[in-house]
Order: sequence, then C-alpha cells, then structure tokens
Amino acid sequence: MIPIPTSRITSEQDFRNRRKIIGAGLSAMAAMACNGPLLAADSNAPELLEPTPLKTINSYNNYYEFGFDKSDPSEAEKTLITSPWSVEITGAGADKKGVYDLADIYGEFAIESHVHRFRCVEAWSMVVPWNGIPLHKVIAAAQPNSRAKYVRFTTVNDATQMPNANWAGGPYTEGLTIAEAMNPLALLATGIYDQPLEQQTGAPIRLVLPWKYGFKYAKSIVRIELVEDMPKTTWWQQNSREYGFYANVSPHHNHPRWSQKTERIIGGFGRQRTQIYNGYAEEVAHLYGALEDRKYFY
Repeated sequence: MIPIPTSRITSEQDFRNRRKIIGAGLSAMAAMACNGPLLAADSNAPELLEPTPLKTINSYNNYYEFGFDKSDPSEAEKTLITSPWSVEITGAGADKKGVYDLADIYGEFAIESHVHRFRCVEAWSMVVPWNGIPLHKVIAAAQPNSRAKYVRFTTVNDATQMPNANWAGGPYTEGLTIAEAMNPLALLATGIYDQPLEQQTGAPIRLVLPWKYGFKYAKSIVRIELVEDMPKTTWWQQNSREYGFYANVSPHHNHPRWSQKTERIIGGFGRQRTQIYNGYAEEVAHLYGALEDRKYFY
C-alpha cells in the first residue's frame, strides 16, 4: 500500500470543523432562497451527514475471520500483511484481464471522498467518510464484454494470517449485477477519514455499497471477476432464507428473526427509522423491480 503523506491526512477534528463550516453555509443559502426549502434532517447531502467517530468505526466491526464479537477484529493481533497487495481482475466477461499491484491501481485512478450511510443487516447503522475509487471505473478498465452479467468479489483467505479464515469453509465471496457495479455509488474503499483502512475495517481495499446491507461489503479483496452467471455468495450459501443475493435495505421487509423498521445508531443515541434503499432510492431504485418483491430486500 502507498502510504498517505502525513501532510495529506485530515484529522478527525479538522474534518468535522470543515464540515460544520460548509454545513452552516449551505443552511444559510437555503434560508435565503425564497422558494428553496431547507434540506431535510434525513438528507443524504454529504455536508449534513454527521460522521461516526473514527474510534467507534474502528472498534465495532463484523469481520469473522478475526473473531465473532464486535470487538474481536480490532483487538486481534495485526497479522494481515497488506503491503504488497495485488488484485486480480479476470473472468469470461473481461476482455482485459490482469493482476495489478495496489500501488499501480492507486496510480491509475484518483482517490475520491464519499460520505455515506452504512446499514448492517443486524439493524444498526453508522455514517462513514470513505476514501476510494469508484467501482465503475475499475470495471470499465477491464473492458467488459457481452458475457459480463455479474461481478464476483473474492477476499483473502489465509489461515496463517487470519485465525478464523475458514469459518465459512473457504474465502468470503460476494457479488453484484453488472448494472449495480456500474452505479456511481459503488466504491472500492481504501480509507476512512483520509487515513488508510485498518485490518479490522477491511484493509487494504474493500467494497462499499451504501444502499445495501453491510454483509455485501466484501473486505480485503484479492479478485474481481466479470462473469455470466449469478455468483453463489458466502452468506447466501450459509442461509439463503435469511441472506439474499441483492440485500437492499428496506424497512418493509423484515429479517426472519428481527424487524428492519428501525436501526440503532452506533456512536449516537436511540434509534431512527430505516429508509428504503438506506436513503439512496433516487440513485438506485431504477435497478430493481417492484418494492413488494422480497428477493430484492434481504
């Protein structure tokens, strides 16, 4: 991994101060506009989303390869070697295949900043300021052909570096339709708060899909495949009744064992109402069928 120069790392406090200034300016502009309503409190405008503290993000994680409790991944010995790191881009749907060093990927694509809601299927949520590369740019560089109907992601699986590497019987895999992968919201994240990802948050590169439940966010990715058939993803194979392929966030489709109508705010207080597609319906609803069709929402 290419280290981020200290001069380019934004401290969490500076990040928050900058957002307060921008947010105050936007509110003032909206107030002065005679026919412009104030942005709603649940707006997805990045300037108005209050990020979860970095310490909380880094200490409340699901990463079963490093333990099953929320604190286990952050407390685990830092054994995962993330530099050097390479990602293979392959599959029958890719005309341009190859194995790429992460440093080369950083050199090819600009790192962007995206502040997004994060919603776990367990009915808790955060707001995370990610840094990363839009997935569609990487997919486009692979020159997808007519056989590229889906994208399959495979994560690192090394028992010498991960104490529970084989909890699922093999590497963690996830998948998207090609249309989902090309959506501008989909991100290959490399950092949080302008700092590199840590082991427990999916270093050095992970998937971010803000309209989907968190188990779709494959961590520590080593392979991206453009394929013709729908991938058999890890949680779908573990329990297809509870964890579907699409896994879009919805308050109208409960998990078989708990409600999805509300979510607990990690690092905050109380609960808030869950939004359809986690608040990103305008950007992604066109990708799917009827809201009544459960297959899209678990």
